[in-house]
Amino acid sequence: MEKVAYFDYCAFILTIIIFASIFFRKMTHGKINRYFLITVLVSFLTIIFDIWAITLDNLPNPNVEVKYIVHSSYLFFHSLTIPVYIAYLVAMTDTWHKLRTNIIHAILLPLPLIIIVILLIINALTQNVFYLNENYMYCRGKLFPLVYVAGFMYAIYGVSYICYYKKLFKTSRFWALMSIFMLVLFATIFQMIYPKYPVEMFATSVGLLFIAILIQRPEEHIDVITGLHKLTGYTADIKRGFANGKHIHIILINIANFNSIRDMLGFDETNTLLHRLAIKFADLNKKNKLNADLYYLDKGRFRFVIDSDYANNIEEIASIINEALKPGINIKHMDINLIAHICIGRCPEDFSDYESLMYFGERFSIDNEYTGEVVYAKDLFKKEQFDLHNNLDSIIENAITNRKFQVYYQPIYSIKEKRFNSAEALLRLIDDDYGFIPPDVFIPAAEKSGAIHKIGAYVLDEVCQFIASDDFNKLNIDYIEINLSVAQCMHKGLPKLVLDTLERYHVSPDKINLEITETAASYSQNIMAENIETLNASGISFSLDDYGTGYSNIQRVSTLPLKIVKLDRTFVNVEDNPKMFIVLENTIKMLKDMEMEIVAEGIETEHLVKKFSDMKCEYIQGYYFSKPIPKNDFIAFITMQNKNK
Repeated sequence: MEKVAYFDYCAFILTIIIFASIFFRKMTHGKINRYFLITVLVSFLTIIFDIWAITLDNLPNPNVEVKYIVHSSYLFFHSLTIPVYIAYLVAMTDTWHKLRTNIIHAILLPLPLIIIVILLIINALTQNVFYLNENYMYCRGKLFPLVYVAGFMYAIYGVSYICYYKKLFKTSRFWALMSIFMLVLFATIFQMIYPKYPVEMFATSVGLLFIAILIQRPEEHIDVITGLHKLTGYTADIKRGFANGKHIHIILINIANFNSIRDMLGFDETNTLLHRLAIKFADLNKKNKLNADLYYLDKGRFRFVIDSDYANNIEEIASIINEALKPGINIKHMDINLIAHICIGRCPEDFSDYESLMYFGERFSIDNEYTGEVVYAKDLFKKEQFDLHNNLDSIIENAITNRKFQVYYQPIYSIKEKRFNSAEALLRLIDDDYGFIPPDVFIPAAEKSGAIHKIGAYVLDEVCQFIASDDFNKLNIDYIEINLSVAQCMHKGLPKLVLDTLERYHVSPDKINLEITETAASYSQNIMAENIETLNASGISFSLDDYGTGYSNIQRVSTLPLKIVKLDRTFVNVEDNPKMFIVLENTIKMLKDMEMEIVAEGIETEHLVKKFSDMKCEYIQGYYFSKPIPKNDFIAFITMQNKNK
């Protein structure tokens, strides 16, 4: 019976297309890419030998020796296809370390392939796998079914492997990986029924095409500028490593002055710098045989992720990287100095989970001074700090649910009236396990999670409840200041929340003053402007907090309905800097010309009280009078001060 090779020709074309996509998309770096390339190559060689074997079978007088070698080669690569694909699956799940340490898997997994290879080697003598009859026609031997038995065993193993690690894959990827087994099973059954049509390799090629389209996607994992794996690939690989209990070493590289370099060089030249650094790191990786996966995350952050098998000289490599970066890099005749923080971390020894590693990787170059030396995560790591960070969302939610947040009040002194006429409400969080948690820790976390809106409602409720009480009425306090975050200012429901709360407690709008930060004021968002205008029209006054901490958009500030501007504490100690003192004097004059009242914050000495009084500031706030204190202490403080008047 004469076979037709049409399906093999189609498989040949599909495989060429897959090869082209691999190289055009530069999917040749990294363990997963290499194993996929090997899988495609083995499939391609199987197709070549299958076409060759069919061609020889259809010739009337083929060269017997060549025909024998070609059929043997086809059976070898055919038997190798699924084991190589399983190796790709192991790379996808990043579980080589588990296979190496499991004796049963390490011995039994290669055994079927070894048996087939041995049978093919001795087949010339035994003819148990296949033979050429008296007419030189290809015939299957009595042990030929072992080829399919071995393939079936590997297929069962591969399917089980994918199912076992199903949680590591998205649904589309899971079915793409399974497609080869399903297609090959269907093709094998079809080929047994219709032996004239060898469709098995065509089915394999279609399955590989699915994987190339759905899984081997460089746009998901490869950074276009550097050619290295990007943040999405890093997070996926690290999460998979933790899930599999893999021991890995990481060289973390953070260029601390990256933003300054970007501002100086511009977009294109910064990309040139990143590309050259990526080439430098790739060369170091190759030269030192680290077998590391290289990543570029963002904002000048690079990572070398190294299996423990290759980590013997990690300290030496980190030092080489450090020394290579110290001279800087020349871009367009400019010598660019790189402040590169380099740290060695180990998982899971230094970091027990993904969140701790990611938080540390983002913060270690911020929280620690640059020394010019390679540092170790174990020396910088503070477990309590990372535990706190990882549990912040649940801590905040628990504090909201069980009303564990406490509102403190810091008195504000009126120079003109010579009394404490107002106070700022400040939120405090004291957790049962972690103790006092600073606002600059839990507020950003609450803004990120969205819990800031619940917190804002809580503070507003607590303050209005206090203002409505008899205790407050006895204090002769004009109003309480309440801070608003950027997220609250840009929430459409803010006016309704504030006005409904005031109405519920029968509190007059002039009894509260809402504080927005200079950062919030710099946002030109319509919703924020509408919120402020609505609340101001309802009789609520606004103040600008921390004026002078950053870039001050004077035009933006002048358009807001602000009653009070609070000078940041950076303006307090300016006497040693004559130029800064001139800035302070003119800032106060400018604000007063705009008919705004001024609060000097952070005042801690009598000398500073007098200085800002002489400059005609209306209010003083700071530790000289009182730190933020709980409500009952605040009531006692104001009551005592009133008695002394």
